[in-house]
Amino acid sequence: MKTFQFLALMGALIVGGTGCHGAKGAGGEARPVLPQPRPAPTAEGDAGAPPPIEAPAKVTTVPESARSQAAAAAVAPKLAPRLAAKGLRMGAPAFVRIFKQEHELEVWLEKDGAFVLLDTWKIAFYSGDLGPKLAEGDRQAPEGFYFVPPGMLNPNSSYHLAFNVGYPNAFDRDNGRTGSYILVHGSNVSIGCFAMTDPGIEEIYTLVSAALQAGQPFFRVHIFPFRMTDVNLAAHRLSPHLAFWRNLKEGHDRFEKDRVPPEVTVRDRKYVFR
Repeated sequence: MKTFQFLALMGALIVGGTGCHGAKGAGGEARPVLPQPRPAPTAEGDAGAPPPIEAPAKVTTVPESARSQAAAAAVAPKLAPRLAAKGLRMGAPAFVRIFKQEHELEVWLEKDGAFVLLDTWKIAFYSGDLGPKLAEGDRQAPEGFYFVPPGMLNPNSSYHLAFNVGYPNAFDRDNGRTGSYILVHGSNVSIGCFAMTDPGIEEIYTLVSAALQAGQPFFRVHIFPFRMTDVNLAAHRLSPHLAFWRNLKEGHDRFEKDRVPPEVTVRDRKYVFR
C-alpha cells in the first residue's frame, strides 16, 4: 500500500467519522441517495398530533445485485423449514429488533395480523457503550425507533450486504444528535454500525428484501440497549440515559403486549406511541 493511502486509511479510523469503518476499509461504502420520508397526514380524530416519523418514501424499487440474488438462492432452502415450522412465509411483512447488551438481532414476520418471532441472530460486533449515539464520530451505535424503505438497502455493500437503519430520525434531530449512515451489515467488524456474520446478514437481508418486494413500504428497526425488563432498568438506575431508556421501554412494552409494532411519533423531544 502506498504511503499516502495508508495515512488516509489510518486517519479515517482514528477520527471515526460518519458511518461504518471496519476491516474492509474506512468509509469504503458508496453512499446511495437516501429517500426522504414524507410526513403522513395526521390521523382523523387526532387533531394536533404530530405526524408519524415513519412514512413510505418515494423510492419504492427494491435494489438487487448478483450478490443479493445469489445469497437469496443459497439461504432459501435453509429458511424454508424454519418458516414452515411457525406457519410463516417468505415475503411477509418484517420487523427487526436489536438488543445491544445481548448482541442479538431478531427478525419477526407478520402472521394473521400479529408478528411472530422467526429467529434470532448473534451480532458479531457493535462499537461503543450502552446508550444512544449523540454525535458524529463518537463511534457509538444508536438506540431508538427507525424504519427502512427500499432505497436504504445496499446489495453492493463493501460489507457484503447492508441496510441503513435511518439514523438520525426526527427524535434524534430534535435532540441535536448528529451523524449518519449507520448500517446493519456483514463482514463481522465495524465501528459505529452493527456487524453480522456474512451467513447471518444473507438470511436477514433476504427476509427484509422479500418483505419489501412483496409490497411492505418499509420495515421497522427498533434498537434497545438491553432486554427492557424492570430488572435491567433497575440495574442501570444511575445511568444518565435512564429517562431515555424508560421512553424506549414504552414502545418496547407496547409491542410486547400487542405483537404489532407501534406507530411512532415525536412530541416535545420524546417518542410517543399510538
